[in-house]
Amino acid sequence: MFSNYLIGLREGLEASLVVCILIAYLVKTDRRDALKPIWAGIAVAIALAFGFGCALEFGSQELTFQAQEALGGSLSILAVGLVTWMVFWMRRTARHLKSELHGRLDAALAMGTGALVATAFLAVGREGLETALFVWASVHAASDGTPRPLLGVALGLLTAIALGWLFYRGALRINLAKFFTWTGGMLVVVAAGVLAYGFHDLQEADFLPGLTDKAFDISGTIPPDSWYGTLLKGVLNFQPDPTTLQVTVWLLYLIPTLALFLAPTRTTAKTPVRDGA
Repeated sequence: MFSNYLIGLREGLEASLVVCILIAYLVKTDRRDALKPIWAGIAVAIALAFGFGCALEFGSQELTFQAQEALGGSLSILAVGLVTWMVFWMRRTARHLKSELHGRLDAALAMGTGALVATAFLAVGREGLETALFVWASVHAASDGTPRPLLGVALGLLTAIALGWLFYRGALRINLAKFFTWTGGMLVVVAAGVLAYGFHDLQEADFLPGLTDKAFDISGTIPPDSWYGTLLKGVLNFQPDPTTLQVTVWLLYLIPTLALFLAPTRTTAKTPVRDGA
């Protein structure tokens, strides 16, 4: 549940910050007349992300077991690729996000209502689609037959919305550079588990060999249905009996990706970033 909460919080907060920056800029520049098109673009982006998530969930239920596993594995790998690109992109550009969005908004204001709707839609829609895909892949990997994974995502999104509102009102100020670095690092760990499950799905679909080649099996020590087994699965996507391919993929992704992500850069050494509004 915690890993899904983290996904909802991290992804939701990025979208909330984008919305805060757009709305705050229009209010501060006395362009309240442009708020309706912005909210319309945001609403369309949210509806698209929700529809995309529903299509993934309900569309996959009509497939055969082998097709479901093949689709789940492929989309999990795609989701990990997107979220990896996203955390590196945010780490690199977080301090310039505000000025970048202001520039796009100025250009849209000069072009008219349609451009404003499109600007808001594109700014929030990308985050929404990435979130829907990664949430689906993560819930698929961590599913334990209970609504806890989805509850974790929902709580994370609600927390992100509340934080976004506090940022906008000026009631909360945190070092966003550090926040996105720490949550990004944790998200890389979550993504490693999703990637391993994705390869396991492809093995179950007979797309990849080695389904019976177990790297280890500690199910007797950590039963999957125990409270601590459930906790480890919810937090780290831990599996007590992974295949050799799963462990290999997990290590090959996690170690270099986390090392590169946490390596110091010129950007992170500069003045800490504060709230985007």
